[in-house]
Amino acid sequence: MPPVSQLPATAPAIAGMVAYHVPRHPAPLDLLLDGIGGLPAPPDLFDRLLGADPDALVRGYPDARSLQAALAARHALPTDRVLVTAGGDDALDRACRAYLAPGRSIVLPSPTFEMIGRYARWAGATIHDVAWPGGDWPIEAVLAAVTADTTLVAVVSPNNPTGQVVRGDVLRRLSAALPGVLLLVDLAYVEFADEDLTAVVAALPNAVAFRTLSKAWGLAGLRVGYAVGPAEVIAALKVAGNPYTVSGPSLFLAEARITRDVAASVAYVEQVRAGRDELAGSLRDLGLDAQRSQANFVFARSPRAAWVQDGMAGLGIAVRGWPGHETLADAIRVNVPGTASERDRVRAAFRSVMAPEAILFDADGVLVDVCGSYREAIRATAASFGVEVSAAEISAAKALGHANNDWILTRALLAAHGVDASLDAVTEAFERIYQGHGATPGLKLAERARVDRAMLERLRGRYRIALVTGRPRRDAVELLEREGWLDLFEVMVVMGEAPSKPDPAPVRLALERLGVQHAWMLGDTVDDVRAARAAGVVPIGIYAPPAEGDSTEALADATTLLLRAGAARVLPSPTMLESLLP
Repeated sequence: MPPVSQLPATAPAIAGMVAYHVPRHPAPLDLLLDGIGGLPAPPDLFDRLLGADPDALVRGYPDARSLQAALAARHALPTDRVLVTAGGDDALDRACRAYLAPGRSIVLPSPTFEMIGRYARWAGATIHDVAWPGGDWPIEAVLAAVTADTTLVAVVSPNNPTGQVVRGDVLRRLSAALPGVLLLVDLAYVEFADEDLTAVVAALPNAVAFRTLSKAWGLAGLRVGYAVGPAEVIAALKVAGNPYTVSGPSLFLAEARITRDVAASVAYVEQVRAGRDELAGSLRDLGLDAQRSQANFVFARSPRAAWVQDGMAGLGIAVRGWPGHETLADAIRVNVPGTASERDRVRAAFRSVMAPEAILFDADGVLVDVCGSYREAIRATAASFGVEVSAAEISAAKALGHANNDWILTRALLAAHGVDASLDAVTEAFERIYQGHGATPGLKLAERARVDRAMLERLRGRYRIALVTGRPRRDAVELLEREGWLDLFEVMVVMGEAPSKPDPAPVRLALERLGVQHAWMLGDTVDDVRAARAAGVVPIGIYAPPAEGDSTEALADATTLLLRAGAARVLPSPTMLESLLP
């Protein structure tokens, strides 16, 4: 392979572009509401392939005529007015290839489906953007944007990402006003809208509709879509793309789906419509500007959109955001969950992210710097058994998790160095070093506060606050008394009152004692993060103060570990918490 410097430059149409992707938080995500969603697949979906001829489906080139005929029949159209494609995206790309070129232009109301603009750029066309942030479709602005070289006008209804729609009478007026322009009408989400515009588009001489089986039929992974339009337009789309774009198994399963699962699709659509209005209302109650959507998602704007996306990820829920986008940086899009339990979970998560009732604190590494106390006690205890343990080893052990009890952790480190000591012996040595003995002061006196009373008082004025720590009660109380914070913490959950973190039990116990359901928790370890999110509490990671010898790379690695464990955000200091709070 020649060096990169000898390769030709990319074509102007893609120079500077990056591949399409949906940005996702690194936290573990188990409820993905940032994509398209869709009707759940029936358990027997793949069983439907059992009676098919494998030679016809796999060995031979695929034949879309049967599915094409079924779709044409659904819309009462001749088959030469329907083209099956690899998703609706393929059909849109074909339309741009067929009707755009350098010297031609497309009018594109935006924000809208990102790929239409990409297809237009790939074709070398000029894009005339028209703002459509919401409300009525901007027909006057669109007509004003049309120039002599305009060959296409894009209409996405319901619009992605806003969920807004165009009315049929507006489409008819647009068609009549632009007889020499082809209207690209993307109806990917039309099953969820109040009005199905497919028949309206099919009756227009200069319009083509783009449909998909991804959303209301739940077949996004099969990549099956289709176009409906004048026969001459359909013929042009055939020319503008590859043959055999949809696989044989996809064609077979898609036809089975639209003939056997109509009732399931209708029921799913109705369920989404009801859940959509309920979700939008919940977001508005929390202060987000949620528009009325006619798609299977809700679109909302908020100055805190970036935090909403991260906070939801901290609870395992992916919502769509556009960080840094010119017009969508303050927006989120949330698919309507498919089940009642998921909808309850999402509403509770939004409430926790946007309107917490309480703030929970871990002690070590959060409220106080314990590099010179607990962590030094681990090192010194190990040394008393003849083992040298570095700060890096301690950090690495903490990063693995299940390391909330420093006595147990110290014993494990000794074992890793070949020293078998009883837990009682390790605990006794550790406590003598940490607490002090005789005239020797304990390392506990080396702890330094990372927050001040004024900050805690401000938080206490707005929220309930609690301590959730692996310290014994005596040590926790002594810490709060020493720093003058004891009166500010309403609740303490300490060692022995519940299983240790990462078990969520101590976090849930704190919520129960406070009498709240929605909270945030600050912690500096993966155990803190995992315990919080398992309890439905938004986890905020805090950089532990760097130990001696920690490199910049080590700190970056620690941050990555917290994020991958599920922290919504990782802050350099607990004092930055107030910048996130509503």
